Amino acid sequence: MERDPSRPTILVADDNESTRDLLCTMLARQGYHTVPARDGEEAIRLLADHPVELALLDVMMPGRTGLDVCELVKSNAHTRLVPVVLVTGLSDTQDRVRGIEAGADDFLTKPVVREELLARVRSLLRLKQFTDELESAETVVCTLARSIEAKDTYTEGHCDRLSRLSVDLATRLGLPEEDCVTLRRAGVVHDVGKVAVPEHILLKPGPLTPEERKVIEQHPVIGERICKPLKSFRRVLPVIRHHHEKQDGSGYPDGLRGAAIPLTARILQTVDIYDALTTDRPYRKALSHTEAMATMRKEVDRGWWDKTLVEELGALAGNAGAAA
Repeated sequence: MERDPSRPTILVADDNESTRDLLCTMLARQGYHTVPARDGEEAIRLLADHPVELALLDVMMPGRTGLDVCELVKSNAHTRLVPVVLVTGLSDTQDRVRGIEAGADDFLTKPVVREELLARVRSLLRLKQFTDELESAETVVCTLARSIEAKDTYTEGHCDRLSRLSVDLATRLGLPEEDCVTLRRAGVVHDVGKVAVPEHILLKPGPLTPEERKVIEQHPVIGERICKPLKSFRRVLPVIRHHHEKQDGSGYPDGLRGAAIPLTARILQTVDIYDALTTDRPYRKALSHTEAMATMRKEVDRGWWDKTLVEELGALAGNAGAAA
């Protein structure tokens, strides 16, 4: 029998059959759909096959413990936002610390009190709903950005290349993971503001008129405005707004100079230029790595780009080309 999709699904993993059945019964009486697991291994298999809104995991199970399963859930991009409640008979502080380090969202102590169980489940499911709505909004923005890219056959794959190479450069520079996540997102949405640019300007093969250039130079501001309501994109906003600034202050939209341009924006900018030079365009064929680097170094001498980033990218892309 097919389950009602409006009923949240909760995974209940416990090696004690009576405890497992009791938890499933309490949840089912409140309208939740439950997926029981006898141990950690079965919990992992079920998580791979059944989308769930929440997981209740007994800590002390044979083989894979609840802590092991929790770590796997939180390290997987597809399940890391699923709330995990660790159910334990242990009161030792160290065990709770290990649970927090594993990524647990909450704890329940055995014997489980029905009212406490239901209150925590309701609270975490509300949070999961808000998270799902946020993910949906992010997906809409990213889809919009990719639809803009799809209008121009010459930019196919540009966003994915920018995301990947920007993260590689940030990693080479030793930047923290949060900056890598920012650049991965920014690579996709950096040009989303071009949705407001008329196609006859966006796809024009020849030079732009001064009036057309004014229109195109507004796209970073419009992109920032589109993404601003998403709190999860707050670190991405400076990259969107400032990835067309130049070191000498001649860029747009704010004419920032040097270190005033955020480092993440300078990284994306450097990769963006390199990708543009090394892919075909309506007005020229793609340049080789050596030719692209020669062009970028000339522009560094003109005061446009960050010399250190250009050289680091050159070494990174050159090594990748040699390996290929």
